[in-house]
This record gives sequence, structure tokens and C-alpha cells, in this order.
Amino acid sequence: MTDATQSPAVRRFGAFEINLQSGELRKNGMRLRLSGQPFHILAILTERPGQLITREELNSLLWPSDTFVDFDHGLNNAVARIREVLEDSSGTPRYIETVPRRGYRFIAPLTAFRANHTNTIAVEPSPGTRATLAATATTSGPQRPRIPHLREILVIGAVVLTFLAIGIGVYRRQNKSVKLPIKSIAVLPLENLSGDPGQDYLADGVTEELIGRLAGIHDLRVISRTSVMRFKKTQVSVPEIAKTLGVDAVVEGSLMKDGNRIRVHAQLIRAATDEHIWSESYDREVGNLLALESEVAQSIAEKVQVTITGQERESLAKVRAVSPDAYEAYLKGRFYWNKRTGESMLKAVVYFQEAIDKDPTFSAAYSGLADCNSGLAWHGYVAPSEGLPKAYAAAQKAIAIDPTSAEAHASLGLVMSHMWNWRGAQSEFQKALQLNDQYANAHHWYGDSLSVVGSHDAALREAKQALELDPLNLMIGTWLGLRYYLARDYNRAIEQGRMTVELDPNFAAAHLVLGESYAQKGMKKESLAELQSAATLSGNSPLYLAQVGVSYALEGKRTEALSILADLHKVSADHYVSPYAVAQIYAALGEEKQSFEWLQTAYDDHAVWMTYLGVDPVFDRFRSNPQFQDLVHRVGLN
Repeated sequence: MTDATQSPAVRRFGAFEINLQSGELRKNGMRLRLSGQPFHILAILTERPGQLITREELNSLLWPSDTFVDFDHGLNNAVARIREVLEDSSGTPRYIETVPRRGYRFIAPLTAFRANHTNTIAVEPSPGTRATLAATATTSGPQRPRIPHLREILVIGAVVLTFLAIGIGVYRRQNKSVKLPIKSIAVLPLENLSGDPGQDYLADGVTEELIGRLAGIHDLRVISRTSVMRFKKTQVSVPEIAKTLGVDAVVEGSLMKDGNRIRVHAQLIRAATDEHIWSESYDREVGNLLALESEVAQSIAEKVQVTITGQERESLAKVRAVSPDAYEAYLKGRFYWNKRTGESMLKAVVYFQEAIDKDPTFSAAYSGLADCNSGLAWHGYVAPSEGLPKAYAAAQKAIAIDPTSAEAHASLGLVMSHMWNWRGAQSEFQKALQLNDQYANAHHWYGDSLSVVGSHDAALREAKQALELDPLNLMIGTWLGLRYYLARDYNRAIEQGRMTVELDPNFAAAHLVLGESYAQKGMKKESLAELQSAATLSGNSPLYLAQVGVSYALEGKRTEALSILADLHKVSADHYVSPYAVAQIYAALGEEKQSFEWLQTAYDDHAVWMTYLGVDPVFDRFRSNPQFQDLVHRVGLN
């Protein structure tokens, strides 16, 4: 290494600036996402511009001798990551030149300087300066030694002891952070290095499978897919991501499909110190992708040093016998299911069905098919009579094939709740959580089934657990607000709604629940604004548009509310419109007769949102009505 005078704090080349003290790379002042080994390699190369640095030297500097790493793949992937961020090319390099079979050389002009007030350099005074100092000392005359007062001695002693205590504390904290076991982890989205955006489904699918396998370890808290996907193609550093998600470590890596082969590189990084604990690369045939996922998950599990039971080890090592074509179709189905739009869920149905056609014993594909049909019915994209029977049959088949699948039991619980089978639904959710208590959706859906029957405290516990496992999941955050709303805790509902809207101002459901909460608080102006935003963002979905009508009705704007009703009647000629939503508007208008007529239609139609009848504040004015009570009873909510 060079000494302090030769190793500047900040180095500039072209539009880029690397700061060794802050660990940041910037382009035109904008921070880029480059951390860990790629950052360290760039720092080493820019420290010796124009010089060849061999692969062996880089390996010895980057990875301790007792760390297992596939050096070639690890180094290749790290340099590939640097080039991606710098927009450089190995064929016509502007910054990093590859010397075949030997190493790398930094070839760009480099400007180096020190950040102000960051390094202190001792400089020997010049002869003239020494003469001036000597003359000053001579003319000042002999100086009498000064004896410090007792008070000064005590103050200085206290300061020394304080700094000593701080230093010891920092030392202990640093050593403690290194030695602490990893109890929580986030698997970041694998980067698709194939150069084909059409392969994103594969990188995302492998990421989700790794999360699912690791979540089966009871002693390890694993962040769910939706939250980590918010950091896909982001420039946020690993420590910042870990802080946001509240985890001890992260896994990051890349995936590349080349013909019939697939290459995956993964590394485990301790969040507090940005320390690389483990790194490995895998090169397998596409047909062995399931086995590859198992290998990666087992390697990570061994490094995090948590207690793993024999059953958990068996589950990690388990490799399903699924045809490669079926598995690829399944991954595409999950990719589109996770988008949660009507169009994407319909695409997902096609791919899940394709996976089933190619392998009729593929339990996970049936579970995915069940979730899609449940979601289409719940969001009003299809009639309950069309979506729910398909969802129920698929979930039953998934469990028949694999009774140990938490996802399958949760899928059956979801459709049972839509079918008003409350006991059956809660039993299935409980089975799912016994099999995998880290399945965030199971907590989320279980909380909803508890809320609609009035078990608000238990519902809130499940909703909060779901959010802990998936802290950036917008739907889970929104439904925590709904839990408060249905429990009549409108202040907390509003607080939670605002937090979710802040995470993503374009998420329609968050505006919906926030607007409904404002309405029940009597905040008419705020309610209408939020509900109109929700309707617009949803593409004027009938369920969302109906809530604008409810807001108008509660404001006393009868003409506007009736206009919304007229619009819904027109839409119903071409698309399914839930009778429950129409009943809500009439209830807000105080039209009891019409509201009951539409509720009866909703009952006959088995409208999914009838699940909220027993706790929906819009119908509070009818709670004492025997006809309403009878309807609630028939739905099984009392």
C-alpha cells in the first residue's frame, strides 16, 4: 500500500468520483450503487493507475485465506458489475483494461485530491520558518514553567477518561458487531446479466425461491419478496438497505442464462460492517435449476449460524421432481402474479395452467392458479361465480399433491374466506403458519379473516407480523390501516394510510383506505380527494369508483352520488360490478330499502366483499335492524 501522501481520499476520472472515506461512487454528483467487493476492486485499481494488478494479488487482498470463494467467478462478476456501473466495455475499455489470463489495469486519466478536513499531514517547517520561530522565542525572553491548577488537572483527567470510555465502547461495539450471529436476512433481487430483459422472470423467480427456502428456518427472520423487490436495480448501498429492512445481513448476486446453462453468483454480506462472509458461483444446466436453488440456500443457511432442525435441513435439501419446461412456465406465472393487475393476473393464469399441463403433479402451480382466481374475484375483475370455484379446486389439488405446502394451505384459506367459510379458512391459515410461520401472506390473509368476524386485537397482531416480515409491501401496509379502520380506530388508520401513501403515491388501495378513514372522521374534503385519486389510479375500477359515490353521499351531495350510481349501472353492461358496492352508496344516502335490496342481490351473487358486512362502518346505521342482522347471520358473521 502507498503512504498517506500518495493515497488521496477522493479520486476523479471523467464524470465519476470515488470517495474512499465514505465508500461512495458518484457520477456528476449522483450516487451510484456500487459497494462490497466491486467497490474495493475499483479502489485498488485507481490507487495504482496504469499498473497491471494481477488476479492473484486482487484475490489475496479481497478474500481472507479462510473464506471459501470461487475466485475466478467472484472476480469476473465483480469486474462485470464495475463495468456495468461505469458503462464501460471489456472490448473497447475506457476505464478498466483486461490483460488476458493475468489481471486488470486502470487506464483512464485520474485526478486525485483530499477532502477538506479529512487528513492531517505533518510538514517539517522550512529554514526561514524555523528562524522566525527562533527569533520570536528569543525576543519573548525566558518563559517560566506554568504549573496547572488542580481544577485544570481534574478537567483534563475527566476529558481523558471520557474519550477513553468512548474508545472502549466503540471498540467493544465493533467487535460485538463482528461476532454477533446473523438472525435476520434479506435476499436482494438477483441481477439479470443475460442482457435480455425477457429473462427478468428467471432472476426474480430464483430470488423468490431462495427466500421461500430460507423462510423455512424458524430461527432466521427472512424478509419477504415484495419488500426486497423494491430494491431491484437501485443505487442504494447494502448497509442502507439492511437498515431500512432491519436485517443483520443481505444476500446479493447475479444470474445469467446462456443457452442451456445457467450461472448464478451469490454472496453473503454482514450489514453492519459491509463484510463479505461468503461468496460462491454455480454453473449448471437449466434442467438442474431446482437443485441449484437448494445448494445456494443450504450454503447460506450454514453461514448464518442459526439453529437448524433436522426437518429444516431436510426441507432445504429437498428438490422437487419437476420438468424444466413446467418450472420455467411456473416462474413466468409468479412473475406476472406479483404485478397484481387484472391483466397481469390473467397472464399468470395462462402460465400456471401451462405449468400444470406440462407437469400435472406440480403442487406450487396449482397454488398459484388458486391465488390468481381468488385475486381476480376479490378485485372484481371476474364474477365470484367464475373465479371462486376455480380457485377452490386448484387449492384443493395443491394440498392433495403436497400436504406440507404452507402456500397451498394459505391459498385454500383465502378462497374459503371469500366463500364465507370462516372456520375452515382460519383452520387453513393456522396450518399454513404451523408449516411456515414466516409466510407473510398467510399472516396477512389470516388477519383479514379475524377482522371480519370482529376479532380486532388478534387481527392487528397478525397484520403487524405480516408487515414485520414484509415491511415495504404496500398491500400489507394498506391492510394494516384497514384493520384499524374496521376496529373504528380512525386516527391510527389515517396515520398508517399516510405512511403507505408516502411509500408509493401511485398505489390506489392506500388512497382508498385513507379516504374511507377520512370519511368516517368527518374530514369530507380530504376524503373526497383521496378517493378520487384512488379511483383514477385504479383505472376507475367499479369498487374504487363506488367509494367516491359513498363520499359524495356522506357529504350530502346526493346528485353527485346518484351520478356515480348511474355510471356503475352503465359499466355493469360490459363488466362485473359488485352489488355490495352499490348497496354501500345507497346506505350512505340513507336509502334503507334500496340498500337492503342490493345487499340481498350481493348475497345471492356471493359477492366477495360481503365478507366485510359485519364490520363495515358504512352500514353502522342499520346494525339494530332485524333484517340487517338476519343478513349478517346468513353470511356467517355472528
